[in-house]
Amino acid sequence: MIQFVQAARIASGSIRSSKLRSALTTLGIVIGIAAVIINASLGASFNQFFTDEVTSVGSNFIIAYSDQPNLFYGSELEIIENTPGISGVSPRKIIPGEISFLSDTKSVSIVGVNGDFQEIQGIKMEEGSFLIDKDIYSAVLGYDLAKEEFGRSISHRSNVDIAFRQEDGTLVSKSFKVKGILEDSKETIVGGDGSTDMIVYIPISTLNEMTGEQDYGAFFAMAENSENIRDVSDEVDRRLARNFGIPERDIDDEDAKPYTIFNQVDVLEETAALGDALSSFLLVLALVSLFVGSIGIMNIMLVTVTERTREIGIMKSVGYSSSNIQSLFLLESVMVSVFGGLMGTAIGGLGAYILETVLKLPPVFPFKLIEIGILVSVIVGVGAGMYPARKAASMNPVDALRYE
Repeated sequence: MIQFVQAARIASGSIRSSKLRSALTTLGIVIGIAAVIINASLGASFNQFFTDEVTSVGSNFIIAYSDQPNLFYGSELEIIENTPGISGVSPRKIIPGEISFLSDTKSVSIVGVNGDFQEIQGIKMEEGSFLIDKDIYSAVLGYDLAKEEFGRSISHRSNVDIAFRQEDGTLVSKSFKVKGILEDSKETIVGGDGSTDMIVYIPISTLNEMTGEQDYGAFFAMAENSENIRDVSDEVDRRLARNFGIPERDIDDEDAKPYTIFNQVDVLEETAALGDALSSFLLVLALVSLFVGSIGIMNIMLVTVTERTREIGIMKSVGYSSSNIQSLFLLESVMVSVFGGLMGTAIGGLGAYILETVLKLPPVFPFKLIEIGILVSVIVGVGAGMYPARKAASMNPVDALRYE
């Protein structure tokens, strides 16, 4: 049995004898492994991005909403408030309106909420403070609205006029004191309000008073802890369904209910599924390039076997067994593949970091990808080199020596 050190020396000598060909063969594996590393890392980054987006709009949230007007009132608010496991709940209602400051007027979304909304949605303040339940004619403005939309920056002590029309067309306008300015925000994938930069929050009691209405558009609630979000959400669902006369057997039928309810766990599961699907798609694309690289190794190894036919005949004539010949060529294939795998892993890690930085994704690099990259390169080397190695081992030494 040929010793490993001797086999490695012979294989490396063969690789060095055809530097350009070996480099081009290795390049295919480098590209393939780098693509796998980059795409796997990007998939993990997208998963982390989706998770961060969900958690950035609040913790342990449960949201019930309806497209039907005049469905949610104070009685439904009490139902959710009295549900075991609920630590806070805020009604929410959005209507289009106008805000005026220094004789300049802008169209905005007016959002009515109560004091619990800040904690439920994880809202952060740039200046001042958020609304509390005792507030009446107080307003909290989005960052862009306060700092960029008017000729002069609005501070958290300024006064603004907020106006909107009632159902009968009557224009209602009131003066509000700006209580706070929100932090500069970005679009979010959940929560319903999108970017808060052009939003005005006012007490929902004041909004309903000005519109002459009493209903709410949605409820934003918060569970006491993350472990029981789903149980609490299901209990809220059961209580609301009972309130609207929905039979218990139809609770799981979304079409039978006049409202929709979802929670943070539901959103995290959906975004995780989306992230996994994206990761799988990217990984399949990367595996295609890796497959092409393995074909390149097999092709070059077959050429190498043909070129070294006489050498194989000589080796067999001096005592090398078929298993020795097979081991030599298989080792040569693995060495080319592993070297390409190491380079591909390094390039892939760097490429993933650059792409994640450019795309403004959280930099995530699972270090197990290094082990995976090396393992895959070994498997590719063995798989691509097996047939050429067996072909070399099966040669008849007499025929091999006669080969021209």
